Amino acid sequence: MTEEERFEDLVDEFQHVTGVTPPGASRGFGSHALRVHNRIFAMFVRGRLVVKLPKPRVDTLVADGHGVRFDANKGTPMKEWFAVAPESPLEWAELASEAMAFVENAKPRTPTRRKR
Repeated sequence: MTEEERFEDLVDEFQHVTGVTPPGASRGFGSHALRVHNRIFAMFVRGRLVVKLPKPRVDTLVADGHGVRFDANKGTPMKEWFAVAPESPLEWAELASEAMAFVENAKPRTPTRRKR
């Protein structure tokens, strides 16, 4: 099974969960992402599953060799985003469930004003 097929299976598993929006429901960043209440918790980027988790959990997963911090091609790895290594034995559905719970329980973001 390819990584793309694994992600498709993950989407099939989560798309019927209340509050979850499957990929393709939006454009641009996150168009290949699973969202819960409009917040991304798992996405497929450059052939890897990427999940949003608490920083200490990401620290542990990276230290244990299961993957790396996700870098959105800006040169700075993101502290709460984890990209799973293809050879990692971690279950994607378990990581996605953990990420969904983390995102659901996170404080709502406060909109910021852009300087003009």
